[in-house]
This record gives sequence, structure tokens and C-alpha cells, in this order.
Amino acid sequence: MKQKVVIKVSMHCQKCYSKALKIVVGSPGVESAALKGADKSEIEIIGDGMDTVELATSLKKKMKYAELVSVGPAGGGEKKEKPEEPEKETKPEVQVQPLVWSGYPGGVPYYNDYRVVYADPYYSPNWFIM
Repeated sequence: MKQKVVIKVSMHCQKCYSKALKIVVGSPGVESAALKGADKSEIEIIGDGMDTVELATSLKKKMKYAELVSVGPAGGGEKKEKPEEPEKETKPEVQVQPLVWSGYPGGVPYYNDYRVVYADPYYSPNWFIM
């Protein structure tokens, strides 16, 4: 399934634009990449089977700043209309009751801390080597 990924990268010159696009297009699974946004600081990537986290980290290593803005399905294909289905029965929502510690002094129960200390049988601070 094709994915559409938008990554915001800090770019300020033509060299930065071309460097970022080379990194993106060189990644496996990328089909197209384009600069978006008012100041062209976002890269819109469309591809199939690409690793978005790896893409963002490789951009961050080379460009010093990369932020994953959005990941979603590519919307360039035909839209199939689904027939309306009857509404399914909804389950009642479960409400969680807050836990109140009223019977304990200070409001919180006290538990003993039983820690096990293991002694090393081969080490003695009185031994020394001559």
C-alpha cells in the first residue's frame, strides 16, 4: 500500500534542497519526492514499503533537523464508495472508578521492603596477595 509521508527539514539554500532530496530518493521504497510548504521546508514523499523512521533519522543525521509531520495513505488513486452498512450495536462504555486509600494513615498503604543481599563466598576484605 502506498504511503504519503511529510517530513519538515531545516533547509535554507539550493544546496540543502538538493542534498535532502538525494537522501530521500536514495532510500528504498521511495517513488517520488517533492518540496512543499510556503518556504519549501517540507518534503512530501510517496512510496511503497518504505521505512519512515529510517528516512527521518537519515535526514536528521545529514541535515541536523528533521521532524516527521504526517504519515498516511497516498490519496492519488480512485476512491471507491462503500455501500452504507447498518449501524452496529455499540457496547456501553466502561467507567473507571478512582481508587481511594481512606483506611490507611497518611493516605497510602505501607509495604515492607524485603531485599535479599547475596554475599560472595570467594571475597573477603581481610585477604591480600603478597
